[in-house]
Amino acid sequence: MNDAVKQTLLARVYDVAVETPLEPAVKLSAALGRGVYLKREDLQPVHSFKLRGAYNKIAQLTAAERRKGVIAASAGNHAQGVALSAHKLGISALIVMPRTTPPIKVEAVRSYGATVELFGDSYSDAAEHCKQRMHETGRTYVHPFDDPLVIAGQGTVGREILEQLPDVTHIFVPVGGGGLVAGIAQYVKALRPDIRIVAVEPEDSNVLQASLAAGKRIVLPHVGIFADGVAVKQMGEHTFAVCKQYVDDCVTVNTDALCAAIKAIFEETRGIVEPAGALGVAGITAYAARRGTAAMKAVAICSGANMTFERLQFVAERTLLGSGKEALFAVTLPEEPGALQAFCATVVARHNITQFGYRLHTRRAAHVFVGVSIDNNADKQAFVATMKKHAYAYADLSLEDTAKEHIRHMVGGPAQPAAHEQFFRVNFPERPGALQDFLEAIGSQWNISLFHYRGQGGDEGNVLVGFESADSQALEQALRTTGYDYINVSEAKSLHLFAGSR
Repeated sequence: MNDAVKQTLLARVYDVAVETPLEPAVKLSAALGRGVYLKREDLQPVHSFKLRGAYNKIAQLTAAERRKGVIAASAGNHAQGVALSAHKLGISALIVMPRTTPPIKVEAVRSYGATVELFGDSYSDAAEHCKQRMHETGRTYVHPFDDPLVIAGQGTVGREILEQLPDVTHIFVPVGGGGLVAGIAQYVKALRPDIRIVAVEPEDSNVLQASLAAGKRIVLPHVGIFADGVAVKQMGEHTFAVCKQYVDDCVTVNTDALCAAIKAIFEETRGIVEPAGALGVAGITAYAARRGTAAMKAVAICSGANMTFERLQFVAERTLLGSGKEALFAVTLPEEPGALQAFCATVVARHNITQFGYRLHTRRAAHVFVGVSIDNNADKQAFVATMKKHAYAYADLSLEDTAKEHIRHMVGGPAQPAAHEQFFRVNFPERPGALQDFLEAIGSQWNISLFHYRGQGGDEGNVLVGFESADSQALEQALRTTGYDYINVSEAKSLHLFAGSR
């Protein structure tokens, strides 16, 4: 028996955590043609697996360390795990959280008796302040993932799976910093090397996949904000070392797939997981499509359920796209009376229109944003074939994030042409004054030609901004000074058709 297995077997988690059920996912199993099971870590007292590792770390502090208390930086699940663990053990806890943290999460941490300090706009800001406060207070730092005791605590999830489903063949694990996958992998592989450990990440936060490809830990320049529970730019040293040795495969999924997985889990359990908590199910779905329908018994870790209610609207909107039940198109119609009626009669026919957007732009042609319900990909291809048959020019926008997050909520078409227009998607912290700070950092030398924001109920908001600028390098240099993450989306098809002037 190796040391990792011993550490996991000796991990002290059940004073506060519970052994969560492993439930068969009947509908998913039937749809995918293979056995699917859900490991319900969303049913932990803090609705996340993070409680296991936090308690195992804190429970093994010395008497002197306990007297000084613990400290952690987190915007969500880890914070609640540390706070409850410290409360259970009668230890003082100080949690540093970003100012952008939704109040519901801050109050949840305080409800366990922890002291909360709000600092900065991001987890990185809070983590740096946490280091300073650790030195000032002498408290013991409880790392969210890169600590052997934390990893061993998370490994108890793997121990339970082996006991609950001895003939499991695949385990699909959400990955952020890597604590959960490292804990499960090092325990399971030591006892059952035949079981495949599959790491699942968002496409825009694939730090493990990128690090494995590079052969070393890398720092992602940007991480997506939707699955905030796994939005980590660099994994830990301990976790990466374990993953290099034991992880068999990496699967990445997009936002639409995560929304579809959230819906699939709800239909199985009537429980709502957070985006990171749906990664396992989204990974199984993607893996099944890639590998065919070979027999297997697959476990998806439902890692957490801490999501604000306001985000459900965004999830519902994207679920149809993620499940292949909606398609988005830009269609060019003649700018003349009766054109829309003709399009509906000849092309739309039996399909339900989910969205329709139009604004007069020129007298020659009308650019229309159309969303339609479809049965499957074959139905979508038949819809496209009908458009071609009737000579309608179109662009498929179903996979374009800018269209799905912004353009579908706008009435496009600039009244006056903008000069040298550049478009960027910028991640704003959800706090008062964020826009003013951004504009002050950018300066007043560029005219803003477009601005669209829509709240999603998270710690950060996604904003679409258009600038008139002939010097793109100078503009991007100014954007870097804001400290906000951004992506140049000037080549997006939807922008050219509905918001641009070129």
